Amino acid sequence: MIYLVEDDSSIRELVIYALNSTGLEAKGFEKPSEFWKAVEEEEPSLVILDVMLPEESGIDVLKKIRSNPAIEKLPVIMETAKTSEYDRINGLESGADDYISKPFSMMEMVARVKALIRRSEYKHEEKDYTINNLYVCPIKHLVKVDDREVVLTLKEYEMLCLLLKNRGI
Repeated sequence: MIYLVEDDSSIRELVIYALNSTGLEAKGFEKPSEFWKAVEEEEPSLVILDVMLPEESGIDVLKKIRSNPAIEKLPVIMETAKTSEYDRINGLESGADDYISKPFSMMEMVARVKALIRRSEYKHEEKDYTINNLYVCPIKHLVKVDDREVVLTLKEYEMLCLLLKNRGI
């Protein structure tokens, strides 16, 4: 899931549409507070941040991401109308992985997103699941019931993990 934090609704809708139409899954947020609430529910695989936002700047959001051990390695692309060399350097030195200036082409945005996803070493550290007598460790691909290892096919294992990740839905 890709999260876009952009206060301009027309740009936000266009970028989300472009990403979704190329097979990527994306959600947009107008304010940083909406973004932070969504991050608590589901960690994205990449974030696109506008620099000039209501509530707090994109640079401040980026600094909070980089100071949070749970998501500090999350890939971030800054997008902004600020095009000076100082602004680009400030964004990159604050921890952005890429920087794109407005106006930009949707094809370039999608290409940059795909490139960053491709080269990103960011992996969601999946947590272990324990429900009653069931224990699943996604990192080790281990499933135990009553402390006995259970052998599952790949599809069975993937299905079990999908159900655990979406528990309660």
